[in-house]
Amino acid sequence: MTDLPRTLVLPPRLTASARALRDTALRRGLRILECPRFAVPEELAGQPETEQGTGRETGQGTGQGTERAVHLHAGPSFADAVAPALGIALLEAPADWLARLPRALTLREIRAVPIREAYRLRRPAFVKSPNDKSISALVYADGSRLPGPDAVNPATVVLVSDVLAFAAEYRLHLLDGAVHTAGRYAEGGRLRLGPADADALAFGRDVLAAAGGSLPSAVVVDVGRDDEGRWAVVEANAAWASGCYDADRDRALDTVLRAAGPAAALSPHDRAFVRAETR
Repeated sequence: MTDLPRTLVLPPRLTASARALRDTALRRGLRILECPRFAVPEELAGQPETEQGTGRETGQGTGQGTERAVHLHAGPSFADAVAPALGIALLEAPADWLARLPRALTLREIRAVPIREAYRLRRPAFVKSPNDKSISALVYADGSRLPGPDAVNPATVVLVSDVLAFAAEYRLHLLDGAVHTAGRYAEGGRLRLGPADADALAFGRDVLAAAGGSLPSAVVVDVGRDDEGRWAVVEANAAWASGCYDADRDRALDTVLRAAGPAAALSPHDRAFVRAETR
């Protein structure tokens, strides 16, 4: 028997990055399943594999009766809905990873605190959720502008950061302790795609040397340069939920496949970085 090709599961609505990764996956022989709703598709929920069901498939299987390797590229809400049933382990940085970095790598004070503590802020601060978008990433004039306890569990952890403006920002796709691919996504706070320069790549290597052991084997880290030419970590993101921007598509897909793949294939190192909602 021949193994079935790997399957990449995608959500109902595709971003430009998701479409680019889908096309790259197809070229590499992966089977694509685009789901019309936030639910495990019948094609993957039952045995044996069928040709019809709830999702739209692209690509052909090459065998029957073997275990599938299923991967995912989607936002957190869709991923949380389908990953556990599909045996997919979603890797992400610890919620407080950014706050634990030395100031030399962040150039600002960053704290990971329950949002009930952030309500007491009486100054402008940049506040965001660590690994999803449940709390919009914005500069809030003070804590009273944050979503209230009627909308958010007061124990929800948020990252509270000093405000730092970046002249240019870059996304680094990290795989196995190295910068696997990278690209620029913003200049002056506005979307502007382009290649990563040598300084961005060098700073990425510095981050890995200082804190790579506290990250999963596949993850995205954004870095930026301020107006004075100083470099800092912007944030970490799950590769399975991140846009690839101007990075090499094949290498970005490599990172996604590792970051959201079969739980049975996890390395001992990566077991500590599985998203809590899907454990």
